[in-house]
Amino acid sequence: MGPIRHFLRTGGNSAQEESRPESVRAEGLIQEFENSEKGWFWETSRDGALSYISDSVARALGRESNDLIGRSFTDLILSEASDGGGTSERTLGFYLSSHVAFQDLIVRAKTKSEIWWSISGRPIHDEVGRFFGFRGYASDLTKMRQSEVELDRLARQDSLTGLPNREVLRRALDDALVSAARRKHRCSVFLLDLDRFKAVNDTLGHPAGDTLLRLVSLRLRDEVSKLGQVGRLGGDEFEVVLPATSDKKELSDLAQAIIDSLSRPYTINGTAVSIGASVGIVTSDYDDRTSDDLMRDADLALYAAKAAGKGTFRFFEPEMHEAARERQLMESDLRVALEKGQLRVVFQPSVDASSEAVTGFEALIRWDHPEHGPVSPALFIPLAEEIGLINEIGEWVLRTACAEAVKWPQQVSVAVNLSPVQFKAHALPSTVRSVLSDVGLAAKRLELEITEGVLLSNDEHVHDMIDSLKKIGVKLALDDFGTGYSSLSYLLRVPFDKIKIDQSFVRGASDPESRNAALIRAMVGLASDLQMQTTAEGVETQDELLLVRNLGCSLVQGYIFGKPMPADEALELAAKASPVKPDGFTRARETRVRIIRAALLHYDGQVKGARLRNISSGGALVECRDELPVGAEIRLDFAAGGLVDATIRWVKGMQFGVQFKEKFNLKLLQPAKPVAKPATALASHYLTAGEAPQAG
Repeated sequence: MGPIRHFLRTGGNSAQEESRPESVRAEGLIQEFENSEKGWFWETSRDGALSYISDSVARALGRESNDLIGRSFTDLILSEASDGGGTSERTLGFYLSSHVAFQDLIVRAKTKSEIWWSISGRPIHDEVGRFFGFRGYASDLTKMRQSEVELDRLARQDSLTGLPNREVLRRALDDALVSAARRKHRCSVFLLDLDRFKAVNDTLGHPAGDTLLRLVSLRLRDEVSKLGQVGRLGGDEFEVVLPATSDKKELSDLAQAIIDSLSRPYTINGTAVSIGASVGIVTSDYDDRTSDDLMRDADLALYAAKAAGKGTFRFFEPEMHEAARERQLMESDLRVALEKGQLRVVFQPSVDASSEAVTGFEALIRWDHPEHGPVSPALFIPLAEEIGLINEIGEWVLRTACAEAVKWPQQVSVAVNLSPVQFKAHALPSTVRSVLSDVGLAAKRLELEITEGVLLSNDEHVHDMIDSLKKIGVKLALDDFGTGYSSLSYLLRVPFDKIKIDQSFVRGASDPESRNAALIRAMVGLASDLQMQTTAEGVETQDELLLVRNLGCSLVQGYIFGKPMPADEALELAAKASPVKPDGFTRARETRVRIIRAALLHYDGQVKGARLRNISSGGALVECRDELPVGAEIRLDFAAGGLVDATIRWVKGMQFGVQFKEKFNLKLLQPAKPVAKPATALASHYLTAGEAPQAG
């Protein structure tokens, strides 16, 4: 009797069944079904031993059908003890021994390769109810299970780096908080953001950026190792959950190790790439803070780390909530500043280095807050870019500046800074044309200043935008040259009319030990060969003016010829036919270090308490309750190299300036590096009074 016929027999007369045409048809159908490998049949005796099993199953198990007959069916199934989860709650052995019908029982075959089955079966009884065994069928679930596993993996992992994704990290942090509360310990979270990653994407392309993220993930896993779980939140942001680490020194050491590791150069397609990382750290407490609370605090700590200059880490401090609140207030105030007339434009003159005649003005925006006074552009311009106000504000500055420039003599131009965000706006050329037409200003009298950051992407839009602006007839200037990526290819590709040498090169350039003069000379020579003008920014003293003039700079801009001034003063200065008289010190003041340090002041046989407010190698600002005369010879002791002899040069109330008899070595102060001290993104009362930086 063949296996199919054996399977078709029942408890009745088998000879009569075999003579029926229906049995032949059934045998054919079963054979066809088994050959399709979509399912198979099985049968057991009273004791659970196999009396029939399809050939296809035997082949999948690497056996012959006859080898399996007589073996217990359960011997082919991997038990739950061997496979943890994923199988059905009740076992095949339970159903076979209890004589209970079952359906869609999910089991895994006992094989080296992963094979999953869905088995159904029912008990067989004769006419009088005696139990003869089980008979049933099964289907192969292997491909479906593998698909489910893959989908689950994709749902849990970041597709680019293979790291756990945001949802998995959320569950890991929830579990860590529960464990920390139960065991009375703390857990910690690192939030990481890569510094300069966008520049890699823009310059080398997104495939290189993806490769870099994968390399970063490998280094992260190596540094964290078994201490916690590393995951990617998206973009260039990563998270580390540390379930059982809260010691501040351990966390500091780990954060610094991560920063050092990620900052080592990478090689991508033969190109050396250097980035950095900033880390925000938060530690749980014995309170009811949730994972959302911790992530919010870690984000504030990360923001403080980036505000501290990037490439560092900061621990969360409660004061950061106040800084965040002030930033929100700043955002809210900025949204209405334009319509309430709180923004104004001031103008800083640029003069010819030889004739000292005014050639133009740079338009700079200022914000006068009605309650707190002037706000630094370094604070509100990045915020305006972030919240989408920069195009509106930028157009207002452009229109206001051009409207003022119309009143000036024809030879005097106006320069307006363009944000990288503005430069990306497709409507920029139309806006420039509209403004020039509306106010009646000649295009050649408008100069648009852009920084190197605008050019990093080097894509078609950048070149199209530059071509469109040049066709209008406006001039282009490269601002802050030398402080960014300083790729000379920019000067070859972009038809700049002028490059502006940043004030950081001008400051100290007259010092014989400085290399700045050589750099300025090189920049001027390059610009001259390319038929571009050069503007030396930030000139404040007579010796700086003489130097940049001798080095061949075309134009000079700085406090020596005028600070940023209101529109009416700019008009008056522009209308003068005579040169502008430079007004500044002969030499630059020595670099001063802000410091608050207790000191002892020796004078006329007495020792008085004093406090240093700032110090340079040549002198200091000292505060003392006792009034001392100008010209008094004193000695200062502030625990830095012994007694320092000095002379009082001026007195104002309880403060006086002193000049040291000998040059003081500032390195003796050796200020401690603030490793774990948080840096607030905004100063207390974010709006602080005082003159804004001359560079705008």
